Amino acid sequence: MYKNDGYVKRYSQSFKLKVLAELTKGNHSKRQIALTYGIQSSTINVWIKKYDRKDLMNTRVTVQKDDELSRIKALQKELKQLKDLLIKKDLDKRVNGILKDEFFLDQTFTSVVYAKKAAKNAIKLYNSKRLHLSLDYKTPNYVHQYTA
Repeated sequence: MYKNDGYVKRYSQSFKLKVLAELTKGNHSKRQIALTYGIQSSTINVWIKKYDRKDLMNTRVTVQKDDELSRIKALQKELKQLKDLLIKKDLDKRVNGILKDEFFLDQTFTSVVYAKKAAKNAIKLYNSKRLHLSLDYKTPNYVHQYTA
């Protein structure tokens, strides 16, 4: 096929995906891959858009040393730990709010013993009587007993 007195090349889908996969590895830049396969960088950009791989747009990640790789792994591990802590914090905050609002634990107690009894009773009700939407309207004790 000709366009503007030039020849227009057509590439197979497998070839396009192969080029994108190589770009994903991060061993070579987009320019280096384009030179290797004899295609334009703009053509790779079109494929990135076509296959919705926006994560590859304007990336220049090249891992060259083991130190960099180990640092990336350490950062990924730290990111996972932070996400887990954030989820735990949100869950704790939610449960605290439920205990205070639904079981009246936001009141001032006359003694520590009474406060502990009220908290223990609220937790027991929360786990054995209160139906939870996230558990398909079952109690935590029921789910724990019949799925464990």
